Amino acid sequence: MLAQISIKDFAIIDQITVNFQEGLTVLTGETGAGKSIIIDAIQLLAGARASVEFVRHDADQASIEGIFFIDNDSHPVKNVISQLDLPEDEEGSVILERFITSKGKSICRVNGKLVTLGILKEVGQKLIDIHSQHETQSLMNPEKHVELLDYFNGQKIDSAKKSYLEVYNEWSTIQKRFKDLSENEQEVAQRVDLLKFQLNELQEAQLEVDEDEQLEEERNQLANFEKIFEGLQATYYSLYGENKGLDFLSNAMTSLEMLEDVDESLQTLSEQMKSAYFTIEELSFELRNRLDSLEYQPERLNEIESRLNELNRLKRKYGQSIKELVDLMISMEEELEKLENKDTHLHALEKQIKELTEDALMEAQNLHEIRIQTSRELKDSIHKELKDLYLDKATFDVEFTRASGNISWKDESIRLMKNGIDQIQFLISTNPGEPVKPLHKVASGGEISRIMLALKSIFSQHQGITSVIFDEVDTGVSGRVAQSIAQKIQEISKGSQVLCISHLPQVAAMADQHLLIEKDQDLNQTKTSVKKLEKEQSVEEIGRMISGSELTDATKKHALELIEQANNQKAKG
Repeated sequence: MLAQISIKDFAIIDQITVNFQEGLTVLTGETGAGKSIIIDAIQLLAGARASVEFVRHDADQASIEGIFFIDNDSHPVKNVISQLDLPEDEEGSVILERFITSKGKSICRVNGKLVTLGILKEVGQKLIDIHSQHETQSLMNPEKHVELLDYFNGQKIDSAKKSYLEVYNEWSTIQKRFKDLSENEQEVAQRVDLLKFQLNELQEAQLEVDEDEQLEEERNQLANFEKIFEGLQATYYSLYGENKGLDFLSNAMTSLEMLEDVDESLQTLSEQMKSAYFTIEELSFELRNRLDSLEYQPERLNEIESRLNELNRLKRKYGQSIKELVDLMISMEEELEKLENKDTHLHALEKQIKELTEDALMEAQNLHEIRIQTSRELKDSIHKELKDLYLDKATFDVEFTRASGNISWKDESIRLMKNGIDQIQFLISTNPGEPVKPLHKVASGGEISRIMLALKSIFSQHQGITSVIFDEVDTGVSGRVAQSIAQKIQEISKGSQVLCISHLPQVAAMADQHLLIEKDQDLNQTKTSVKKLEKEQSVEEIGRMISGSELTDATKKHALELIEQANNQKAKG
């Protein structure tokens, strides 16, 4: 559940912290008081796009922080956090933070770690499900219907979709290879000529891995020949020769050796001196050999410079390292072989495509059959929900069609898509005797709200979402329909925490927590505040919602009756 949200310098909100509880929280208040602004803030925590207009006037940045309590170790967000390698809170909470600067920069954090907006959205959408009047319209989009149907029977359909996608992805890859290889003859001929030219250029270079590093080391030695020669010579002559280092060491060794018979304790020092002398002597021989082997070769330096220039030219043209050039040669040889023998390869790919198409169609048919069965179950569930919402005469149906394409199957020409072969659209008729039609062509505003609630009531049982938010989805209804909507929202709150902005007294009466949003004027500044209402205060607010601005004893009595009725309804379970 969303336990707490803190908002600072956001739109007309100066600074507020709101604590939420489980069940149904209803937010009420006058139009323009800032109810929807709080939902906007929550939407930003779920990864919505930000705007500088959200930053309060004269503030440097707006900040939003939400704390979610997760008491289920199998909650989907746990898996997302693990997969994205995000830090885990010791108490199992998830903390989302969003900052929007006055210059348009957006900063996102999950459990204290900086993340991209995409990652914040991926985590947030596992925690928050927001439904507004605008988002309800997305229910009218047929492209979303296949996702909703699949979601209704998640586990079984997910398994079938996974099997289908494994084949579909391989089929798509082979299709692309076939398309690339079967381009027109002129393009293929041009590609063959280019590959031959580039491959010949690289082969003539006779490349060896790490050759450039070895050449650079040799060039460094040749370029510093004089410095190396003088340094080695000075070192050698400091050690070897009359009255030089080894001469003095020899005298020291002889002197210590003569004392061995006089004082046995000096024997160890004498042995150490001998060892040091012979080590230095061997070093001097090595220095002499290095000096004898040194030979200045200006022509070799020129050869190295020329070879390095050639290698660097090829690296600039084809890759960053010799190894990359060698790997490129191998891939060029493979591509050239395929192009020069493309008919053989095309035949093999055609055979693969035919086999994979048959496999994909078989998996797609299995997925289709599961969807058909699922659609029957969904229709039954939707009809039950619609009946509860006084749309008992409505008829809901799921239409299956297939996109046309170039694959012949069961006397049809169809197309394989990522989600199978099905195009799905929800249809409805709200009046007896009328044929079912697409949702957006039939439903009125109030009916759309009820249809959305019917679907949400069903899908909320399967989603595992922490918080469901309704933003004035009850607009355009009244009377017994308003009461049925209130009951449906309350039913959804049994499985998920629900936050609901409403102008309906019936919905407010169902609240487990009633928050009043108010707008105050202070020194030419507008501020929004949030107040948790106790029972008597809630009665008065619901009374105002019933009668308008004037509160009378009659409206207070009516409000109290609504609350008692709601409590009785909740007590029945």
